Amino acid sequence: MSSTLLEVTRAAHEDVERLERLVVKELQREPANNRERLFQNHRVRHMIDLIRTTTDKLVEIYEDKDNARRDEIGALGVGGQNNPFPAFYDRLKEIRDYHRRHPAARVVDANEEFEELLKEEPQIEFSGEEAFGRYLDMHELYNKYINSKFGEPMEYSAFLETFFQTHKIPRNLKLTRQYREYLENVLEYLISFMERTQPLQDFGRIFTKVEVEFEEQWADGKVLGWENKGMENGHVSSQESVIDLDYYSTVEELMEVGPEKLKEALAARGLKTGGTLQQRAERLFLTKYTPLEQLDRKHFAKGSRGSEQNGVAEETNSKKEIALVEAKMQRLCELLKETIIQTKENVIKKQALTYEEMEAEREEEEIQADTESDDEEQQIYNPLKLPMGWDGKPIPYWLYKLHGLGQEFKCEICGNYSYWGRRAFERHFKEWRHQHGMRCLNIPNTKNFNEITSIQEAKDLWEKIQERQGLIKWRPDLEEEYEDREGNIYNKKTYTDLQRQGLI
Repeated sequence: MSSTLLEVTRAAHEDVERLERLVVKELQREPANNRERLFQNHRVRHMIDLIRTTTDKLVEIYEDKDNARRDEIGALGVGGQNNPFPAFYDRLKEIRDYHRRHPAARVVDANEEFEELLKEEPQIEFSGEEAFGRYLDMHELYNKYINSKFGEPMEYSAFLETFFQTHKIPRNLKLTRQYREYLENVLEYLISFMERTQPLQDFGRIFTKVEVEFEEQWADGKVLGWENKGMENGHVSSQESVIDLDYYSTVEELMEVGPEKLKEALAARGLKTGGTLQQRAERLFLTKYTPLEQLDRKHFAKGSRGSEQNGVAEETNSKKEIALVEAKMQRLCELLKETIIQTKENVIKKQALTYEEMEAEREEEEIQADTESDDEEQQIYNPLKLPMGWDGKPIPYWLYKLHGLGQEFKCEICGNYSYWGRRAFERHFKEWRHQHGMRCLNIPNTKNFNEITSIQEAKDLWEKIQERQGLIKWRPDLEEEYEDREGNIYNKKTYTDLQRQGLI
């Protein structure tokens, strides 16, 4: 009975197995076009979500927090270990009584129910600018950028090329609430777009890897645009404190900066800003080797030390959060690099079109989308089994004959791999498969072995080359020359013989 916990467990395991088979069956089918491929990915994603939901229920059952599963298993052995039949017949009687009271209850074919998942057409919402996932639609974010303090006037195409280059924005403008909201909106849109166009991506794994790499770079101070993380161990970055103390070795050198800059640097650290020029320089020079928390209280302005430290900690955390969001956004932009380039090209193309041309192109795209959906049910007629072209249709027969694609060339060195056409055959001698086969034979892949496809022929040729190299090999006894005092020339062997005889 499906009402029992054990039956629910068994049915859940069966559902998981059925869904796994359906996922494999769906992925083995080659989609006809990009639209069908997108639908396929969404169907697979839906089935994976069902598997996860069912698995969570199974985990909850096996945890057995209310001991219901243990009690049900214990009830099966009420008749004793030697005589379990009474409990079995009691349960059988309950099942028969149930079906006698409900004669309409029949076993439903679960396979048919799950097969319907393969026929569903997911509802995916795209804007007109996104063209069913081919391009990005960032006009709203673009308007926020150009109307903000951290942004600058530029064309939409230029924005698409630079919106992920956040390291070019001044750091003091990044700490504003406006920039943070803009950054979160960009990240939210990119995640939404990828969920619609790449539903099988594991965002949890992607962001976990980004966070691990970010923590390492942040600890080393190597995050792009955030190389100096602000105040750490009592030191303030040169960009924010106006003065970089690493360039000054004495108080006298620091005095040359001037009173105004010294005052700004002291105020940034929460220190007293009064006194003479030398007193200010000495007070600021103390922070070069001594952390702020270890300085004497007399150097701080009233009521500024504790609030300064808390403010620095909050500011550092805020910087880190903003930098992490930037890292996540940049990682998604890397995954969407081709889409961003295509979006920019499409924008530039549209700028050169008139309104009538844009309307005609839009109508053409709608007609093409309709024909693609109609062609999904029809197989491409290809009786000659011609190769497919860039448009997904068979290439013309004259082009097929021109390139000799009907000629098959087999290469034994490549593992009897077939190459169709003379051009592909000649090119394969420099490709990895042929090079790997030659390395396995311990033969160098030189021009001497072009057009050689037989292993035996390659070995024979290599032996002949080695023999020929042995004949023309340098022999110093016969070819090395010596000259005596009279100018006579001898080879090494003759010269040494005459020398031993005392004739030279």
